[in-house]
Amino acid sequence: MRYRVRAIGPDQAVIDADIDADSEKSLRDQLAARGMVMLSARRAAVAGRGQRFPLLLFNQELLALLRAGIPLAEAIAALTEKENRPSVRNILQEMLRALHEGRTLSSALESAPQAFPELYVAMVRAAERTSDLDRALERYIAYRQQLELLRGKLVSAAIYPVLLLAVGALVVLFLLGYVVPRFSHIYEDVGGELPLMSRLLLEWGQFIEAHAAAGVLGLVLMGAGVVVLARHPAVRAAAGRAMWRTPVLGEQLRVFQLARFYRTLGMLLSGGIPVVTALGMVAGLLTHSLRASLNQAIGRIREGRGFAETLEAGGLTTPVAVRMLEVGERAGNLGEMLTRAAAFHEEDTARQVEWLTRLFGPLLMLFIGCAIGLIVVLMYLPIFQLAESIG
Repeated sequence: MRYRVRAIGPDQAVIDADIDADSEKSLRDQLAARGMVMLSARRAAVAGRGQRFPLLLFNQELLALLRAGIPLAEAIAALTEKENRPSVRNILQEMLRALHEGRTLSSALESAPQAFPELYVAMVRAAERTSDLDRALERYIAYRQQLELLRGKLVSAAIYPVLLLAVGALVVLFLLGYVVPRFSHIYEDVGGELPLMSRLLLEWGQFIEAHAAAGVLGLVLMGAGVVVLARHPAVRAAAGRAMWRTPVLGEQLRVFQLARFYRTLGMLLSGGIPVVTALGMVAGLLTHSLRASLNQAIGRIREGRGFAETLEAGGLTTPVAVRMLEVGERAGNLGEMLTRAAAFHEEDTARQVEWLTRLFGPLLMLFIGCAIGLIVVLMYLPIFQLAESIG
C-alpha cells in the first residue's frame, strides 16, 4: 500500500513523499535505511483505474519533443494542449505552472506523487544535475518496457491454463447438473440395481439439480469472497509467505524479485544516484526477509565494504549475478552490470514459465479429459451391464 509521509531528511529538511510499504513498520525501516526520521504517515489516496497517469507514454512523447529541440516548458505545454482526459490534463497543467514559476522539473513532479513514483522523481533530479534529461528519460522508457514485456510474457503464459481449467469446470458442471440428472430419471423408471459408483454419481447429479439455484448463488458468493480475500493485504501476505516456503517455487520467486531489484537499482545508478541512496529507495521492492538483509547490507556499504561481497553475504545475489557485480564494481559500470544481471534472470524466468506452461497444459487437459470420461463411463455403465445381461 502507498503512504503519504512527512519526514526529516539527512540534511534536516522536512520532506513530503509517497512511499510503498507493506506496513508502518516496514515504512519506518525504509526511512531509517535512507537516514530519515518519520514525522507522520497516512495512507495515500490512489487514483482510479480510469485516472491512472500514462507515465510510459508521457516519457516517450516528452523525449521525442526534447530531441526535436523543443524547450522543456514548451514541450509540457504541447502535451497539455493535446490531452483530452481531465485528470491527466490537470497534472500537466500543474507541472507547467511550476515550471513557469521557476521550479525544476523534479520539484514539479513531486507535486503529483499519485502520477510520478519516487524512483522516477529521483532519477529526474539526478539528471538535472548533469543536464542529461533525455538520456534519463530514455533509460526509464527502456526500464518500463522491459518490465511490461516480462509481465506480458507471464500473463500470456497463464491465460491458456486458466481458460482450459475454466472450460473444463463448466463442462463438468454441465454434465453433473443437466445430463446426469436426466439419466437418473431414466434409470429410476427402468429399475434394477445400479453399480455403487454409478449410483453415487446419479445421486450427486440429483442433488445438484434439486439445489441448482443455491449452488449458483454459492458459487457467486465464493467467487466474490475469493476476490475480496485476494485484495486483503494480510491474506496476500500470508499467501506470499506460503509460496516462498515452497521448495522450488520459493527459489524462483526469490530470483524473480532479485531481477526486478537489479533492474531498478541499475537504472538509478546509471542515472547518477549514489549507491546507498539508491539501495534505500528500492528497499520497498523486496519482501520483509530480503529487506532486512538489504538494510544490513546498506550499513556495511556505508562502512566501506565492497558492493558485490556485501550483497552476496546478505543472500541478495545469485551465482551469476555476483560474478557480474564483481566485474561491474571493478570496471566502474555497476549500473550496466546490474541491468545485464536483471535481463539474464528475467529471460531465464520467462523460459521456465514457458516450459512449465507447455508441460502443465497437456497435463491439465489429460486430467480434465479423464474426469469427463469417468463421468460418461459411470453414466453408461448400467446400460452396459443391462446389455450384457440380455446377451
